[in-house]
Amino acid sequence: MRLFGKLYDKVMLWSAHRHAPAYLGALSFAESSFFPIPPDVMLAPMVLARPATAWRLAAWTTVTSVLGGLAGFAIGYLAIEAVSPWLERFGYLASFNQAAEWFEQWGFWAILLAGFSPIPYKIFTIAAGALAMPLLPFIAGSALGRGARFYLVAGLVSWGGPRVEAHLRRYIDALGWLAVGLLVLAYLLLRG
Repeated sequence: MRLFGKLYDKVMLWSAHRHAPAYLGALSFAESSFFPIPPDVMLAPMVLARPATAWRLAAWTTVTSVLGGLAGFAIGYLAIEAVSPWLERFGYLASFNQAAEWFEQWGFWAILLAGFSPIPYKIFTIAAGALAMPLLPFIAGSALGRGARFYLVAGLVSWGGPRVEAHLRRYIDALGWLAVGLLVLAYLLLRG
C-alpha cells in the first residue's frame, strides 16, 4: 500500500511554501500537547528544501515543541479530570498511567527520554502537569530531549542532502509502515 509516498509528496510541497515555518511551528506545538503527527515529517523535507536553514529550523521546532509541551503540562495540571475520558477514549489512558509511574521514579529523566524517543511526548507532558512536576526540570528535560531529536534529524538530513532525499523517497512506504509498527509496539509496551 503506497499511502506514505503520497503523503510525502504533499509534505514536500508544503515544505517549500513561504509559510512553511509557521506550519512547522504549529505542527510542533500541537504534537506536544494533543496532535498525533510528529514534526519530524515536516522538518526533514524543509531541511532538504532549504539546507542552509537546518539549524534555525531545528531551533524553531524545539522552541515551539517545548511551548506545546507547556500547553500539555497546563492541560494535565488544570484539567486532568476533564481530559481523562478523552485519554481513555483514544486509547492513551494506559500509557498515561505508565507515564505517571515513570515520573514518580525518574522525573526529569522520563521527560528527557520522552522528548527524544518516538514515545508519544504529549502523554508525558500531560502526566507531568497532572503530577505537578516542578516546572524548571520539565522545561529543561523537554528542551534537551526535543532539541537533541530535532537537531539530530536536521543534521542528518542536511549532511545527507539529495542522497538522503532519493533514498527516503524510494523507501518512504516501508519507513512509514515501520514507524506505524513502532508506535503500536510502544503503545503495547506502555499499556502493559
